[in-house]
Amino acid sequence: MEIRWLGHSAFEVITDDDVRILIDPFISNNPTCDVPVEDLNPDIILLTHGHSDHFGDALEISNNTNAPIACIHEISLFLAKQGIRNISVNIGGSFIFRNIKFTMLEAKHSSDIDVVEEMVPGGTAASFLITFEDGTKIYHCGDTGLFGDMKDIIGAIYKPDVVMVPIGDKFTMGPFEAALGTMWMNPKVVIPMHYNTFPPIEQDPAIFANFVSQFNPNIDVVVMNPNEYYEFNPEDYQD
Repeated sequence: MEIRWLGHSAFEVITDDDVRILIDPFISNNPTCDVPVEDLNPDIILLTHGHSDHFGDALEISNNTNAPIACIHEISLFLAKQGIRNISVNIGGSFIFRNIKFTMLEAKHSSDIDVVEEMVPGGTAASFLITFEDGTKIYHCGDTGLFGDMKDIIGAIYKPDVVMVPIGDKFTMGPFEAALGTMWMNPKVVIPMHYNTFPPIEQDPAIFANFVSQFNPNIDVVVMNPNEYYEFNPEDYQD
């Protein structure tokens, strides 16, 4: 499968069967993203929470493509009022779409919807675990601080192969905390995100990579440039 980083926390995951999964589509107002909104044609959109730098262009893309937006219940109510096709889910729940399992897990963050003039409730922030037919698992942390479930639940029970983790600090984990959480989750590959979009979250990803190497040198750190593709092949990591 291919993973494309669109900058900030936005990713496009393209399966071998050409199912396109778009996560947190902050595109048109993202200074690190030069991909036109019209070029994106997802089959499904995942929304981790209601903040504008994650909600982004979800409404327009869903309108253009008829792709459903999977999100926490409170945001799904907001979307329904806009006439947007959606999939309501909550923490710990799963659903199947195109033979792919999507599980909503916790994140420690706020989530009120601020893409409208008057902010409205957006439930709680979340993260998504994506499980493919061959058993490969991708975990997008969303915006989060460090919390123990990364070790006791996500790492111990779900065992993701690829993790996208925020490192920007100030609004999420910083490089050290993100590396510690990565060690707890123990993926094969980690991709840093949510950094260098704006001055308050400027970070050197090499610092994060160095922490990860110190904690567990067996975890591959993949530092991507916006609009760059990374191909994950599970066979490369078979024992």
